[in-house]
Amino acid sequence: MPTEEPATPSLVVKVTAGAERAEACNQAFTVAAAAVAAGVRVSLWLTGEAAWFAVPGHASAFELEHAAPLDALLETVLEAGTVTVCTQCAARRDLTPADLLRGIRIAGAPAFVEEVMAPGARSLVY
Repeated sequence: MPTEEPATPSLVVKVTAGAERAEACNQAFTVAAAAVAAGVRVSLWLTGEAAWFAVPGHASAFELEHAAPLDALLETVLEAGTVTVCTQCAARRDLTPADLLRGIRIAGAPAFVEEVMAPGARSLVY
């Protein structure tokens, strides 16, 4: 039986920066939230210092002039997409699923590769 293509294209956004590269970080969250608003199936991956934004209170503490609040962007993605923290990134920061916002998972490279290699998938790395 053939596999059905998704009704809308999927977008995988990988964030490799945190507050140390605020503009790149915010751009990734903004693009992911805009894609969700446009009806695109979105998977947002938090890697490196961006992993901290999966912890309650961290996204709301992020500030960047002329940018939408990071916690609001994250909430938009969580409402209709998926958010994942890299397994190794979580381990290096001693983060467990219990430390993360509800709805955020921890997964590794095999899951990331599966998502970006899916038919019709597009990926962006910030």
